Amino acid sequence: MKLSKAKKNSFHTIEKIELDLKVKRRLQMLGMTHGTKIAVLNKKPSGPMIIKVRGTRFAVGKRFCDGIILED
Repeated sequence: MKLSKAKKNSFHTIEKIELDLKVKRRLQMLGMTHGTKIAVLNKKPSGPMIIKVRGTRFAVGKRFCDGIILED
């Protein structure tokens, strides 16, 4: 499932990141790696998604959310 399809106040685990290498490496430096648990804090239909990764909150744009694959 893509991160963009996740519901508000849900918890998931990252399976893989399918984005450009530069973006993928940046997300990995921020702690978003395979097996990392994330929490979806807020979700708006046309704006960024607010997630919590390793105790830090991030705003992730819709385009990037489509490239982050979660375990079902």
